[in-house]
Amino acid sequence: MRVLQFGDSLLPVGAFSFSNGLETAVEIGVVHDVETLRAFVRAAVEQAATSDGVAVLATHRAVSVGDITGVDRADRAVFDRKLNEEMRTMTVRMGRKLAEMAARVLGPSTPSDWLDRIKAGATPGCLPIGQALVFAALGLSERDAFAVHQYGLATMMINASLRLMKIHYLDAQAVLFEVDADAEEAYWRVAKLGLDDMAAFAPGFDVLASLHVRAHVRMFMN
Repeated sequence: MRVLQFGDSLLPVGAFSFSNGLETAVEIGVVHDVETLRAFVRAAVEQAATSDGVAVLATHRAVSVGDITGVDRADRAVFDRKLNEEMRTMTVRMGRKLAEMAARVLGPSTPSDWLDRIKAGATPGCLPIGQALVFAALGLSERDAFAVHQYGLATMMINASLRLMKIHYLDAQAVLFEVDADAEEAYWRVAKLGLDDMAAFAPGFDVLASLHVRAHVRMFMN
């Protein structure tokens, strides 16, 4: 049940405010139907697996052995790999909200300690790190934490698509179902990687993000 709670797309951490680049992709026509939406979301989730997803696993393992330095190193690794301001804003804003929620719900714990370090400016506070810390504090597996991270990104984009496109809500759910099917293989592909192996090559996303920064009219914060 706790996997369901913390993996819920309605978790109050602000995901509704972000589209992960989908808004500009729709505006300029890169995404215009179900097929292009599927390809765009799948590409985003694949990139997340080999970058932020690696940090999720590294953080879960670090906190499990009491390595707080390792947690902060993973946090910085995520932040440093966000190439534009809006992506950095997205991950730290949602990360801090998750930490605040966990501190209220779980009480004194590793997520609340992490929140203290965020407030002190000692660590950025990126969302994937918070997800790993919460799941470790609940005694849940790194595999669950990875799955929630991947699912959260996919649902953020699918929910955004319903506000941005003329798409049937059942078609949107079919896209989510298909993209989610990749998570198992993605976990095993990155399970042996470390922070130095974090990598993502998606220049199209970076270009779309840079265009969104300068947009005069927009629905989402990124």
